[in-house]
Amino acid sequence: MSNKMWGGRFESEPAAIMAEINASIDFDQKLYRQDIAASKAHAGMLADQGIISAADAAAIAKGLDAVLAEIEGGTFAFSRALEDIHMNVESRLKTLVGEAAGRLHTARSRNDQVATDFKLFVRDTIDGIDALLADYQQALVEKALAHADTVMPGFTHLQTAQPVTFGHHLLAYVEMAGRDRGRFADARARLNECPLGSAALAGTSFPLDRHKTAAALGFSRPTANSLDAVSDRDFVLETLSAAAIASVHLSRFAEEIVIWTSPLVGFLKLTDAFTTGSSIMPQKRNPDAAELVRAKTGRVCGALTALLMVMKGLPLAYQKDMQEDKEGAMDALAALELSLVAMAGMVRDMTPDTVRMRAAAGSGYATATDLADWLVRVLGMPFRDAHHVTGRIVQAAEKAGVDLSDLPLAAMQAVEPRITAAVFDVLTVDSAVKSRSSYGGTAPDNVRAQAQGWLKRLAGD
Repeated sequence: MSNKMWGGRFESEPAAIMAEINASIDFDQKLYRQDIAASKAHAGMLADQGIISAADAAAIAKGLDAVLAEIEGGTFAFSRALEDIHMNVESRLKTLVGEAAGRLHTARSRNDQVATDFKLFVRDTIDGIDALLADYQQALVEKALAHADTVMPGFTHLQTAQPVTFGHHLLAYVEMAGRDRGRFADARARLNECPLGSAALAGTSFPLDRHKTAAALGFSRPTANSLDAVSDRDFVLETLSAAAIASVHLSRFAEEIVIWTSPLVGFLKLTDAFTTGSSIMPQKRNPDAAELVRAKTGRVCGALTALLMVMKGLPLAYQKDMQEDKEGAMDALAALELSLVAMAGMVRDMTPDTVRMRAAAGSGYATATDLADWLVRVLGMPFRDAHHVTGRIVQAAEKAGVDLSDLPLAAMQAVEPRITAAVFDVLTVDSAVKSRSSYGGTAPDNVRAQAQGWLKRLAGD
């Protein structure tokens, strides 16, 4: 006899390799809370509709609570022969409550059951990720506020561009995380429709109240089309898409941490809490936490690509291919959660070398744009002309081997005679960052205002 839960028409056991490839319990057992919650909601609705008796519904609910206690207590014996979490739970329920357990599956299929369970799991995971993103933002904002005046070089093409503040740089990642939270919130809102009661693909002839089941599970509404309900995995794809973008954001910052903690750059220091040593080189302090965050982005993006490939050729409705939606997604979302905790920890742990940052901010002719702006503002020069004049002055400074602020006035006047000594007031890194007071700019007062605004928003969250 094949599987007793579905094998009525089968005369023999499946091949060993068939059992191996078909079983999902090794990973979908993580859905046990969601599976039990959905079953309790379904049984309660069936009783309310007179489809099963109140006594059977009560026995089912009591038995499911016992199963939940066993799983959480570590005494539940999962069976690969029963394939998945749904049949493992139902089989144990039958042992506990007898015939009533067989009525639980009335008017539902594993197709709508798994879609419901996984939606609940993804929804719960999104809520957890949102909390972690908020904590990561909190860490960044607090560090940004503490370093609103800390000057560092801003880069384009990894070349020194203009002076910015460390606080301003950190707030850029706060904005990214804010967009990440928005994408997850959008995904959560769209997934919040309940598939339960769609049955295998066509709905059911039983008089269900799907709105009641949806409400009991915290969904906004039931799904409107039974075919779509059991075959949809957009909610996983959209969540993985948000996760992939969030991971890329973390990876960009992780890369900067790796660069900045290098002795060749020396902008940041991490303590023993977030670094490791070498097995052969005693002097090494490796930023392994940042490197691993950077690497885990591959897992997350890979999971998204893998599921897109699974879904791309599937006709309606449910196909067994869709069993591949869980393992990669669960791994990817767990990797993102771990990365967020690690990044928030590194942000709180890091100490910037403010002296080294300031020195670097003033090198590489970073205030050249300020000189060009001065020529426009004070001498009334068209910007394109000012850009050309400034380029020639930078060339003179480069040949003299000095920074712009150390180039003699006479050398500047040799290029543009109208330049006065007042120009030196704009060539310091402090004056440069202070002058960038346009909305969204790097001026310290701007950074403080933005950081305070974010603190209020996060407190409201």
